[in-house]
Amino acid sequence: MPEYKAPLRDMRFLIDNVFDFHGHYAALGATDASPDMVNAILDEGAKFCENVLAPLNRSGDEEGCHFDNGVVTTPKGFKQAFAQYVEGGWHGVAADPAYGGQGLPQSLGLVLSEMIGSSNTSWGMYPGLTHGAMSAIHAHGTAEQKDTYLGKLTAGEWTGTMCLTEAHCGTDLGLIKTRAVPQADGSYAITGSKIFISAGEHDMSANIIHLVLAKLPDAPAGTKGISLFIVPKFHADSGARNAVHCGSIEHKMGIKGSATCVLNFDGARGFLIGEANKGLNCMFTMMNHARLGTGMQGLCNGEASFQGAIKYANDRLQMRSLTGAKAPEKAADPIIVHADVRRMLLTMKAFNEGNRALAYFTAQLLDTAHLSNDAGQRQDAEDLLAFLTPICKAFMTDTGLEVTNHGMQVFGGHGYIREWGMEQLARDARIAPIYEGTNGIQALDLLGRKVLGSQGKLLRGFTKIVHKFCAANAEHPQFKAHVAQLDQLNREWGELTTRVGMAAMKNPDEVGAAAVDYLMYSGYVVLAYLWLRMALAALEQPDADFAKAKLATCDFYFKRLLPRTATHRAAVEAGSECLMSLPAELFGL
Repeated sequence: MPEYKAPLRDMRFLIDNVFDFHGHYAALGATDASPDMVNAILDEGAKFCENVLAPLNRSGDEEGCHFDNGVVTTPKGFKQAFAQYVEGGWHGVAADPAYGGQGLPQSLGLVLSEMIGSSNTSWGMYPGLTHGAMSAIHAHGTAEQKDTYLGKLTAGEWTGTMCLTEAHCGTDLGLIKTRAVPQADGSYAITGSKIFISAGEHDMSANIIHLVLAKLPDAPAGTKGISLFIVPKFHADSGARNAVHCGSIEHKMGIKGSATCVLNFDGARGFLIGEANKGLNCMFTMMNHARLGTGMQGLCNGEASFQGAIKYANDRLQMRSLTGAKAPEKAADPIIVHADVRRMLLTMKAFNEGNRALAYFTAQLLDTAHLSNDAGQRQDAEDLLAFLTPICKAFMTDTGLEVTNHGMQVFGGHGYIREWGMEQLARDARIAPIYEGTNGIQALDLLGRKVLGSQGKLLRGFTKIVHKFCAANAEHPQFKAHVAQLDQLNREWGELTTRVGMAAMKNPDEVGAAAVDYLMYSGYVVLAYLWLRMALAALEQPDADFAKAKLATCDFYFKRLLPRTATHRAAVEAGSECLMSLPAELFGL
């Protein structure tokens, strides 16, 4: 298994030099997030992840979770690691101080979550889902609900889930059958079955708080009739067991240390959160948190894979360089001298560092949306978040999967062997493009709801940022060509959007046909902007080697990866006819 080391040098580069987290925190009044505090979180978080979580990653995969008549036990060491995590105060880093949290900005919590996910994706699912539940209760719960649940959740005594999916419906939540019947005491009897519930049952906390989508007896049809309910495993008032039980756990391709459960609600006592029939709005608070977290998983597994691949490429001897021996004292040269190995490693490096920048850029928007006293700033941040969230989720997980596959390929046959750990990273990464809304759904959300649904407003909010950046750097002596390339793509982005929108007015299938390629095109342009920001900051770095690596990777991105936009643009422009013309009954012929 690759030995994970938190990439603190690159993290600090983004925090200190590219995005100026310290000035950002000062502007928001987040005085507790001092430079010393930030450094302490980075250093101590890295130690915990490297020394406690990473050693459990392979063993957790090999052992998996155990199911015994409704009781789920996590792999050896998981429960003890969670207790250590809670004792160290990590669980409440970005939580509300009113409920026992440290009240630090959301971006610091996200930086910590990167280290957790990179060291042990499966283990990170447990606190990750809890943070999502906390955000939904904090945003939509009553004062009594907040007082009842948030303190215990923040302390890590209780954990949380979100329960959406049912066996007969995945993304189409309007089809759910789980029912909520009002009771005389103001509670509801929840009856139904949910599947694919991450952390739905386990032994790591004393209680599990489920956030469950269900329909009232008189609910309107479809998604307009969905309500959200808090359903605890054990009642908060009496401690008695509620009528919710785990029917089984899934036998999965990856993230085997994370319990993915079937949960059966048999008249379980639940409590309405938010307004009746407005549950999907409440759940989106949790889902958007989860989507950003899922996007991070693409980066996390990619980072772990790259660390394994770069070490192997420097150690493994195979053939001689085409330009002459580079290690003549050895039997062969290390494979890092070969152009194709470098292609894979630079692709991994470019996506990992670009996706990290995207995650941290988005995290700053979360801070502004939560902490700014300026209503205009908050709205601008929320609009950018709405636009970037599906890109983060889909682009980062698709490219993260590409990165982990490259990592296996660098190892050759050894990459396919369990003992080296690279195949686990690929298996763990494979779920990320699927859950929290498949990447196809994210693409429809981006193009259909966020871009066309806002008449282009949300897109323009970002393209204006890029336009101003390009105008300011158009004559930069070192990056003039790259800036011009970005500026052209940024203009083309709006034109491409207009063409899709016009075509969709005649045929709605045009949106579905274009969506995935449109999202990937968008992701490449977003990363190009961020890579140029990193390159400019790298020029000011006193560490010449770090700056050289950053500038070379930026150049590689613009010359070898950004041209992929041409393919995605061509696919968008191809339209829907070539997708929709073949009758369904002819697909098998």
